[in-house]
Amino acid sequence: MTHTRLILIGTVATVLAVCPGVAHADDGPSVPPGTEVTASAPVELDPNDPDLKLPDGATLAEPKVLDIKQVVEDQSGDERREDTNSNVTFALQAEVLFGKDSAKLGGEAKSRIASIADEIKKQNAARIRVFGFTDNLGSSAHGDVLSRKRANAVHGILVQELSDSGVTYEVRGYGEQYPIADNSTEAGRKKNRRVEISFPRTES
Repeated sequence: MTHTRLILIGTVATVLAVCPGVAHADDGPSVPPGTEVTASAPVELDPNDPDLKLPDGATLAEPKVLDIKQVVEDQSGDERREDTNSNVTFALQAEVLFGKDSAKLGGEAKSRIASIADEIKKQNAARIRVFGFTDNLGSSAHGDVLSRKRANAVHGILVQELSDSGVTYEVRGYGEQYPIADNSTEAGRKKNRRVEISFPRTES
C-alpha cells in the first residue's frame, strides 16, 4: 500500500511517496544540508509598498462566511446526504425508489421518503425542492420526462407525509443534466439516476 504525505511550506509543495521495501533514486539534484526552506523563515513585507494599497476611491468587498459542506453517503451508496450552512439535500438513487425505466414507486420507497419527511419536520422547513435526474442513456427527451415523473412521485409521498398546507414545493425533472458522476461507467450512471430532496436548514 502506498502512503502519500503532502508537505506545504510557504509556496513550496513537496510530495513524498513512501513505498515500503522499495528504493527510489532521486530524480533531481539534492538540496545541500542547511539550505532547506523552513517554516520559521518569515516573508518580509514592506507596508509602504504601493502595490499593497487600494487605489483612491476603491473599497474592500463585504466579508462573507464561506459555505461549509458535509457529505455523508451510506455504505451501499443508495442514499447521500449533503449539509451546508443553509441547506440540507438528500439524494436517493432511482433503483431504491423505482423499477427500471419506471416512475412507479417500489415497496421500500415510501419508508425512505418518510424518513426524509421526518427530517424536514425537524428542520421546520416550508420550502422543499424535489428534482429528478437520469443518466445519459436513451434520448434526452425521454430522460426529461422520466425524471419529472419520478420527481412527481416522490413529491406525492412528501405531501402525504407532511400534510401541511403551509409547505411549498418546487418539482422539476432535469433528465441527464447536472451529473454527479461519470456517465461512461455503470457505477457512475447509477449515481446519476437519482431524486434529490432539498430544503433550508434551521439557523442555529
